[in-house]
Amino acid sequence: MAEVILNSQITTKLSAKALLSASTKFWFATTVVGQWIFASYVLVFYGGATFNGDIAQWNKVMPHGYVEGDLIGNLAVAVHLFLALIVLVGGPLQLIPTIRNKVPKFHRINGRVYILTAFILAIGGLFMVWTRGVAGADIGKYSISINALLILLFAFMAVKNAIARNIKVHLKWAIRLFLVMGGVWFFRVGLMLWLMIHQAPVGFDPKTFEGPFLTFLGFAQFIVPLIFAELYFKAAESTANGAKFMMATTMSILALMTIGGIVAATMSMWLPRM
Repeated sequence: MAEVILNSQITTKLSAKALLSASTKFWFATTVVGQWIFASYVLVFYGGATFNGDIAQWNKVMPHGYVEGDLIGNLAVAVHLFLALIVLVGGPLQLIPTIRNKVPKFHRINGRVYILTAFILAIGGLFMVWTRGVAGADIGKYSISINALLILLFAFMAVKNAIARNIKVHLKWAIRLFLVMGGVWFFRVGLMLWLMIHQAPVGFDPKTFEGPFLTFLGFAQFIVPLIFAELYFKAAESTANGAKFMMATTMSILALMTIGGIVAATMSMWLPRM
């Protein structure tokens, strides 16, 4: 009887661990696909407008993206968009275990490019926000600035622990960095999911792009993913099967919500402009 109970406990533990792993991979795969769709949109829309010599088209979706006569500012925006493509495509590759284990040299090189790009994007984002402004209320400047500062901090911590060979800690900081780097993407997916659910601009004015929901989303775009990341870390390291099962359920729900937001954003924002 004792052997049966022990085997049952081992099976339950393995099932809980496997379910948490599967649900996390499901969310990650969903997020990567969504970010690559967004990257395709950035390349086609902004790249196409630039290639055709009609940079003013940027302003259709990015307020003050192009300002006539402001060469430095326009160049900063162009570089920011180009580097965003690099992190959207290369960032997720850093978190795939097969790539880290099978091609470590690529992981190191891609990692260096990713970290350097993260620093440039964060600093460039701060420059753009405080010189070009943001859509909607000025509170957006502060939420975006905090996001940028977190990128700088997490990138530094990821590098510091990689150099010290604290791989487990390094991976955690890399995950946190991936999440805050996706702040802009999370904002769009969250907004479109909200609109899809309510079928109306609830909690904000679509003309001024101001309102309590957008204020909340401006900070939630990086705070909420980080909260769930910390909950995941605790569940993965916990010996309690219940914690793993609960987090696996949560990750599955988040994945489904993410899919809804991706579909809504793709059909209403990205695909029509590609």
